[in-house]
Amino acid sequence: QVQLVESGGGLVQAGGSLRLSCAASGSSLSIRSMGWYRQVPGKQRELVAIITSGGETNYAVSVKDRFTICRDNTNDTIVHLQMNSLKPEDTAVYYCTFHCRERYYSLKDYWGQGTQVTVYS
Repeated sequence: QVQLVESGGGLVQAGGSLRLSCAASGSSLSIRSMGWYRQVPGKQRELVAIITSGGETNYAVSVKDRFTICRDNTNDTIVHLQMNSLKPEDTAVYYCTFHCRERYYSLKDYWGQGTQVTVYS
């Protein structure tokens, strides 16, 4: 069973930076894409950034040029989200998601438990 564990959330002043990380556990993972979503109470979960196995990235307009998604240099089952120039409107619970297959099982979407990011002005 694939499990995702996020880390790096917290409280930061507007203009500051945070780095989120998400690590996957499982056997013989074949990862197609890794992404970050966020959600605030009363709103739908929205895509923040995604990276494919080929290294292609896509960002929400609201975070483009401020956030960077990347795979870990030494462990390709870890994905990072570098968040710079944070704004109060970035406050949300951030979830990582992997579209992957474990061993011979079918491709599925897996989700982490979420990590809170709070940006104060």
